Amino acid sequence: MLNNKKIAVDFDGTIVDDAYPAIGKPKIFAFETLKRLQAEGFRLILWTYRHGKTLDEAVEFCRKNGIEFYAVNSSFEGEVFDPASQSRKLDADWFIDDRNLGGFPGWGEIYNIIQERIEFRVEGREVLPYSKLKKEKKKGLFW
Repeated sequence: MLNNKKIAVDFDGTIVDDAYPAIGKPKIFAFETLKRLQAEGFRLILWTYRHGKTLDEAVEFCRKNGIEFYAVNSSFEGEVFDPASQSRKLDADWFIDDRNLGGFPGWGEIYNIIQERIEFRVEGREVLPYSKLKKEKKKGLFW
């Protein structure tokens, strides 16, 4: 299945437990979910604070776990960033990061969010995906 959607994924705290500059243990279902998304045609971008040697180690760790990225810290492979003429904002459809508003929901929930195109809303002091909202009973004459 071809898919043009790009997903930017953080490394520390998202793919692996945060142990920067070391590499933490893989998060439960992280690599399984990423492999499945790739098999469904999503293009994965590694979007991380890491650079130099620590970035190379993260990319190699992912490669050993079956993930080859479409791009690393850029919108596409080979992108040359010119701060005088470009924004540093990455061109991606979704961003997966442990520092998301509402925190990191886990890889199972992330897969469901992407597949079901789940949107979020604020209810009180919580950020909730619509899939987890309590269904209110309709009140009226005919229902």
